[in-house]
Amino acid sequence: MTMFHFFNCAILTFGPHAVYYSATPLSEYDTLGTSVKAALVYLGTALIKLVCLATFLKVSENDGFDPYQELLKAAIGFIDVAGLYFALTQLTHRNISQNHKFQAVGLGWAFADSVLHRLAPLWVGARGLEFTWDFILQGLEANANLVLSISLAALGSLMWLRKNKPKTLIPIIYACARIVATMPSITSYLRRGLGWHFPKVVGFELFTSLSMAFISWQLFSACQRPSS
Repeated sequence: MTMFHFFNCAILTFGPHAVYYSATPLSEYDTLGTSVKAALVYLGTALIKLVCLATFLKVSENDGFDPYQELLKAAIGFIDVAGLYFALTQLTHRNISQNHKFQAVGLGWAFADSVLHRLAPLWVGARGLEFTWDFILQGLEANANLVLSISLAALGSLMWLRKNKPKTLIPIIYACARIVATMPSITSYLRRGLGWHFPKVVGFELFTSLSMAFISWQLFSACQRPSS
């Protein structure tokens, strides 16, 4: 029963990444190499973030919300944006369209994040004798992170690769990118500052991810229309 629970949680956590790759044109255009490169860039940025967090952040004696520490975490979190910029603009990609490139990069980015932050806790905890909903919620959180990563990659593609975008949409694109990039700090405030429980936070992440995906899709579609 414990292994059955582990496999269910693992499929919920990592399965959507494989489904997204196989169900979209990404598999037809063989963009797996791009996703792997993006995952490696994510691991590099995660290492840099870890060094920065260990260097500049103080060890808190309580689990309360510290505005200064959280602002510092948010600033360090923008290293992800720099890594995403590198993955989108500096890596060599196959002859794929901009539409497929940002999806492949976002997919690899999200998969690496799930492996790095959720695989070990899942392996240790989900095989326990006592059933808990926490790992199912972590799987749902990984799904929200997948959508947010692809949304951020889409917004980054518009910011850095799309040259002829409508000027009226530029502030909206940058504002949405800032919201997605600061989601870890927002969820940390909800947990520690407002005392939200994990299920409520995951529900907020799912709602926000779907909302940002819809907005990103609308912005991307608007930027692809020929200017009149």
